[in-house]
Amino acid sequence: MQDIELQARIGVFPEEKINGNTFRVSVSITLPTPRGVVTDKLEDTFNYQTIYDAVKEEMSHPTDLLESVAGQIQAHLLRLCPKSEVHVKISKKNPPLGGPVAWATIEI
Repeated sequence: MQDIELQARIGVFPEEKINGNTFRVSVSITLPTPRGVVTDKLEDTFNYQTIYDAVKEEMSHPTDLLESVAGQIQAHLLRLCPKSEVHVKISKKNPPLGGPVAWATIEI
């Protein structure tokens, strides 16, 4: 899933915890070949809604660091699908750096 956009309270400055900011989260998951390849049934694969729900849940907790919330999203998804490989990329819009920066991004 690419560019899930939502509001969250992530950052080390007090105003970031109060006002929040816009974030984009992208998640890629490498799965063992799911049965859905053969059955064409949603229940035999990893549902996109599960990914969205995990991202939304983990982003709802105020956190200081993007790295921390990315790790929480990754751990959440690995609990749901332990034999997968999960990559998480988070971008923060207009980070407070003292000058114009469109996005700050980390990826784990």
